[in-house]
Amino acid sequence: MANATKAEIEAGGTYFPEPVAYPATMNDDLDKPFIEGTQRGELWVQYCSGCAKYQWGPEWVCHHCLTSNLEWRQVEGRGRIYSWERVWHPVHPALREAVPYVAVVVELPHADDIRLVGNLLGDPEAEVVIGSTVEAVYEHHADHDPPYSLVHWSRIEDE
Repeated sequence: MANATKAEIEAGGTYFPEPVAYPATMNDDLDKPFIEGTQRGELWVQYCSGCAKYQWGPEWVCHHCLTSNLEWRQVEGRGRIYSWERVWHPVHPALREAVPYVAVVVELPHADDIRLVGNLLGDPEAEVVIGSTVEAVYEHHADHDPPYSLVHWSRIEDE
């Protein structure tokens, strides 16, 4: 069952027993700053200096003004749950023992409300409340070739 806590992940634990696929940069390296940031425990997203808007996912042009004035900026790894799904049916045989788990869409209010997807740490059968504050937690796999990190989300209690 996928029920790792923030403390377990930070101590080197894993959310799933074995990843189905390993994250890697795109062939064109467009998302390389995001991937490298996660390995440092940082969240990096694109920002358009033309219209001053953040965007996700990575593109060669701005979603808003269609210019190519894009750069990467580090943003706070904190947001709120926009949507969620409790997964009971594994999408891959490797996840058979991992269900249930909770996938969340997290909105970043300090970055133009862009949304990222990840797993919610903790009890997978606990109540999930839309609008709850969560923070990014990084699961590092430095010994893998190539190294990679996953971004999960942990509830921030008493907000």
